[in-house]
Amino acid sequence: MAKQNWLHKRIGVIMGGTSREREISLKTGRTILKALQEEGYQAKGIEVSADIVARLVAEPMDVAFIALHGRGGEDGTLQGLLELLRIPYTGSGVLASALAMNKIKAKEIFRYHGIPTPEFISLQGGKVDEPPFPPPWVVKPASEGSTIGIDIVMDRAGLASAVQRARNYDQEVLVERFIHGKELTVAILKGEPLPVIEIVPKKGFYDYQAKYTPGQTEYICPARIKDQQHAEVQRIGLRAYHALGCSGCARADIFLNEQGEIFVIEVNTVPGMTETSLVPKAAAHVGISFNRLVEIILEDASIRIEGGEA
Repeated sequence: MAKQNWLHKRIGVIMGGTSREREISLKTGRTILKALQEEGYQAKGIEVSADIVARLVAEPMDVAFIALHGRGGEDGTLQGLLELLRIPYTGSGVLASALAMNKIKAKEIFRYHGIPTPEFISLQGGKVDEPPFPPPWVVKPASEGSTIGIDIVMDRAGLASAVQRARNYDQEVLVERFIHGKELTVAILKGEPLPVIEIVPKKGFYDYQAKYTPGQTEYICPARIKDQQHAEVQRIGLRAYHALGCSGCARADIFLNEQGEIFVIEVNTVPGMTETSLVPKAAAHVGISFNRLVEIILEDASIRIEGGEA
């Protein structure tokens, strides 16, 4: 849809929510709202919490720009509600959102499609099984974002306590093989990969503090890898995006190990969208301004029903 048509639409930027990523969602939403208003759109911020259903029913809008991170916004539940309300929305649909949010289900899809991902096991209930691959291990909740509840376990002695910490956030826990090497991310915008970014945390681990504290992490775009590796990371990131059925804007997090092997860790279907976030950094490298990036994401908004779009 051309910009001229979108200018006459009432756009609701949905932000906040009840997940542990609420504050990051508010930053993303406010930045998106500012960009839309600067470009002349009839955009309004809709800050939600437990009242999300009532707010969305009461708020008149022609299209929803989803800026909710984590559960209740990135896991398919909000997308399903918007489908029922017949409100077009940005990003991936119900199934792709749900699959990507659950890291274990996403990895099962990757494995089915032959997309390289670290070895892993799923722990449910109260069991703490030792993985059939050697440490170090990465232990994390199956359905959390922003590295919440994540631990790197160096030996068997630390496994049980790390699993217990992860269970504070989710009853299903993922334990995967730790990959030594470069941490990379590739944004996919409407089915096209952007330049690969290399993530270099100053403390060696890209945790919540490193991710959101200014100066704690260096971001290098394009990544310091060979041209052939750069193209392959983009190709595999795009394969992961399509395997989950994603649409609109998403971001694949990837490791390149010391032997040059590529491993997909996860796909984020509602990536951060502040002016210092990773997707805007990659877009800027190819000449896409932040405001234009927001417009491109908006232009892809739709309702996804019966296997098609409306």
